[in-house]
Amino acid sequence: MKIAPASLFHKWNAWMLLVLKPLGVWGVCALAIVDSSSIPMPIDAIVIGYVAADHGKFVIYAFMAALGSAIGSLVPYYVGRAGGELFLLKRVNRERYEKLRDRFEKQEFLAIMVPAMMPPPMPVKLFEFAAGVFEMKPVWFFSAIFIGKFFRFLLWAAITVFYGPTIVQTIGHAFHVHLGLILAGAGAIIIVIALFVTRKIFDRRSGTPLPIEDADRPA
Repeated sequence: MKIAPASLFHKWNAWMLLVLKPLGVWGVCALAIVDSSSIPMPIDAIVIGYVAADHGKFVIYAFMAALGSAIGSLVPYYVGRAGGELFLLKRVNRERYEKLRDRFEKQEFLAIMVPAMMPPPMPVKLFEFAAGVFEMKPVWFFSAIFIGKFFRFLLWAAITVFYGPTIVQTIGHAFHVHLGLILAGAGAIIIVIALFVTRKIFDRRSGTPLPIEDADRPA
């Protein structure tokens, strides 16, 4: 009798949860490492479950889940750093690759932190892989992932503490239904912050204007 791959996957997930759940906060960290590095796990639901059982440790659970996620994300990051450039160059020409890299480098921290804040089905591993390809500094990459994931898990934990796990399911359903609008809003926020950062790059103290400001000045 053949066993479907999906069935094996769910059995593996169940086994992992059974083994690591008794470890408490360290179990959350370990599950987050597995989720970010290789095997997808329902890490948001896991954090919510832990918090629902012990409200007093909701910050610790969020912190450990974010730490584990940041550690696990180093796997796709270093995979991209090791050979991702050749992978991309087989699919795009050198000019397109350089444009993608320049665009990423201008707002690399936000380009990693914002996707990390989003729950599934956001393809965060693709952004982590890209960060490695474009050689984002490991310390900034790790910080961006940690901050984004900590904000995400802390939000879920706080909602669970104040309103219970039932409302979390309602919010998750609404997120999936309106995913397009949420992504559009997040993109708009990234653009606004990127413009602000660009403004700061120009030396405002010495009175150096932005190119657009220079163009608007009367001759």
